[in-house]
Amino acid sequence: MRAFTAAAAGLAAALLLVLTITAIGAPDGTTSPKPLRTTVPAHP
Repeated sequence: MRAFTAAAAGLAAALLLVLTITAIGAPDGTTSPKPLRTTVPAHP
């Protein structure tokens, strides 16, 4: 019974966290039009 109660409490906490993040929403802003460099350019 303790395991069931602990699992239910953990599930409720996770659900509350997800709902809180969903309610806050994504931050406002724009993405950069310039591409990011992910590798070092090769030297000829």
